[in-house]
Amino acid sequence: MAALTSTNRTVRFGLAAALGLGVVAGGAAIADAATGRVRTGGDHLVVRSGPGTSYAKVGRVSSGARLDIICQARGTTVKGRYGTSNLWDKIGPNRYVSDAFVYTGSDGRVAPVCKSGSTNPAPTGAIKDDYPYRGATSGVDRWNFYKGQCTSFAAWRANHNLGVPFHNYYKGVHWGNATNWDNAARAAGIPVYSTPRVGDIAVRDSGTWGHVAYVAKVNADGSFMVEEYNHVRPDTYSYRKATRGEGSHQFSEFIRFPR
Repeated sequence: MAALTSTNRTVRFGLAAALGLGVVAGGAAIADAATGRVRTGGDHLVVRSGPGTSYAKVGRVSSGARLDIICQARGTTVKGRYGTSNLWDKIGPNRYVSDAFVYTGSDGRVAPVCKSGSTNPAPTGAIKDDYPYRGATSGVDRWNFYKGQCTSFAAWRANHNLGVPFHNYYKGVHWGNATNWDNAARAAGIPVYSTPRVGDIAVRDSGTWGHVAYVAKVNADGSFMVEEYNHVRPDTYSYRKATRGEGSHQFSEFIRFPR
């Protein structure tokens, strides 16, 4: 988190005392747990299932709410009310908020490091077959795609993990088959990139129908892990490593829904 001015530090330490937080020279004492206060300027603060913006939204807390911080983990860097920070505060089982919006009396860590395994193993809270229509081989889903198809699963991920109210006519555009999704995204004003990021919808235009999948992890070598339906086996979930390209097991473009 960015350094504070001496004036701001005085204010923050004063509020820390009012909240009953332990303060030592240079910051708050790291104890078994800590307390903080949400400060967003009025908006609700989103609660995620893990320490990052690509994890599923699991709730929200109001500005001004008092939080008990169980532990803290490093995750996505966020710019907030108290500067820029990659610290995330665990406030319950699979419940994390960005420390950049939480007043704790310190710019650094005030609670223990979350132990290994205390966060979801997947960087998105996904990488599991939680698709609500698993086993279905026909019929239309709630987003107006065919059940068991790649488009239906990608629509599920957009809604469930990204909090985007996506459907087959999202933003007045007909999305249709996977091969059309990159064009539909551009028509809807949604950016499309040539390199992936966690939470993107990966698109392959080649083939009769094309293919879409959810980017669950990006590897250091530029490859990435995707979740998908109807690719390795018909109407079935798979999780696999992919690369950029035009081949039948590759993806060339990546839709990035604002979130």
